[in-house]
Amino acid sequence: MSDTNNIKSLRPQDTLIFACAAIALMLSVPATAQQGLPKGHPPIGNASATGTHTAPPAGNRLTGTVVETMDASSYTYVNVDAGMRSVWAAAPKFPVKVGDRVSVPTDSPMQNYRSDTLDRTFSLVYFAGKIHVSAEGSSASLPADKTAPHPSTGRAQSPPEQSFAGIAKADGGYTVGEFFDSGRALAGQEVAVRGSVVKFSPRIMGTNWIHIQDGSAGADGSNDLIVTSDNVAAVGDVVLIRGAVSVDRDFGFGYSYALLVENASLTVE
Repeated sequence: MSDTNNIKSLRPQDTLIFACAAIALMLSVPATAQQGLPKGHPPIGNASATGTHTAPPAGNRLTGTVVETMDASSYTYVNVDAGMRSVWAAAPKFPVKVGDRVSVPTDSPMQNYRSDTLDRTFSLVYFAGKIHVSAEGSSASLPADKTAPHPSTGRAQSPPEQSFAGIAKADGGYTVGEFFDSGRALAGQEVAVRGSVVKFSPRIMGTNWIHIQDGSAGADGSNDLIVTSDNVAAVGDVVLIRGAVSVDRDFGFGYSYALLVENASLTVE
């Protein structure tokens, strides 16, 4: 590791960004992880003055192998090879080396993050209160990767907490069910579909992956439309998407899609 990576202090710009990321990570890490925070950094997690901690609900994570790592004062950055994509993550300083497998919480992504301390811009960094490490060669299990856009047959269980009531069909467009019933006949055409976001996977293979549903289903039960877009949405948002239909797309690593809307414009309504 070069000396330029062993930064002795954080500049004010970085401290502010890390503070914002830490606030967003409330309930995500035990009190013991707070020892490495820079002076003045707000607490991370649901830790009381006595050091007790309430475990948070399980969130989205990605797992992979560390291919690059660097320290910047009280923080460690890791570049993680997650199989079909490579991502950066950062957490309060922790021991890790190239070849280790890690599990990274992905609840606090920051896009186009500029670090003056490291003199570089990251297209995406996941800031975390703690990153789990399994040493190289270890057989220890890590939490599963829940962020990848899993291969889809168009059928997925609807989240029980989400309601699709009141989602109107897009003008001149399709319901999700109509989209799947039209199927391959739509290849190459631009379509409009309105639905609710049930899953959002950011910056995988250079784009965002969005699953939308509207409560309808095709004759074969297909109810889950996958869309790629540069736009951002949150789970629960009602969105209008417009994009071109692709068929039989195979991205490798077992990620293949019979129907997919690519490079869509996405409007949160």
